[in-house]
Amino acid sequence: MERIIQLERVGTLVDIPTTSSIFSDNITGENLLLPLPPKTAIMSDGEIEVESPAGYPVLPKEVTEEIGSVKLFNKWSYEEVEVRDISLTDYIQIRSPVYISHSAGRYAVKRFRKAQCPIIERLTNSLMMNGRNNGKKLMAVRIVAHSFEIIHIMTDQNPIQVAVDAIVNCGPREDSTRIGSAGTVRRQAVDVSPLRRVNQAIALLTIGAREASFRNVKSIAECLAEELINAAKGSSNSYAIKKKDELERVAKSNR
Repeated sequence: MERIIQLERVGTLVDIPTTSSIFSDNITGENLLLPLPPKTAIMSDGEIEVESPAGYPVLPKEVTEEIGSVKLFNKWSYEEVEVRDISLTDYIQIRSPVYISHSAGRYAVKRFRKAQCPIIERLTNSLMMNGRNNGKKLMAVRIVAHSFEIIHIMTDQNPIQVAVDAIVNCGPREDSTRIGSAGTVRRQAVDVSPLRRVNQAIALLTIGAREASFRNVKSIAECLAEELINAAKGSSNSYAIKKKDELERVAKSNR
């Protein structure tokens, strides 16, 4: 598809042929064909101004700058956060900043798309377990927000970085699986894929927090904050770290 744009250079109009741009939608995976702006003006001072057609507004400079400074809960920055395990960088999603960990199930539409879901939202979703908590997303978001405040007070660090470190430390690298038919069954040690490591780490962290808060004077937000801090340090006081070590020990004995 070919279009003609008008180039205006200090009063002179020149027609320049150009083609439409193809963009890939990260959510649906479809290719979107977007027309290029029909009028580009080069000003006398050398700056380029673009007049966009209806339906394709050019964002103001202030808005584009604000997009780069999106913070979780309008408080915690994503800029300094890093994943310290190179094998998990594609599965711990911190590259797309969001204000709140609620995407209304957008990442559950297709298999494996949850790998692109913001990691704090995956932690939030994992809190909605055990029947009575099903679907209570706003309650889970509130718990995570409260626990992040506690983490910042206790460690004076960015709580997103603490949560990412905890997930990196809690994913088992080796596990064991059942091999054989119904007659003779034995266990065989296997490597764990990066996505499963992240899945198991999140599950172990939230299970540990839930069990610690059951029949306890501490709230689940306090228990989750404590679990994340201990796991980020690699401390054996963490439920998730203990379970990970146990899984790896069993796998080692079945090599």
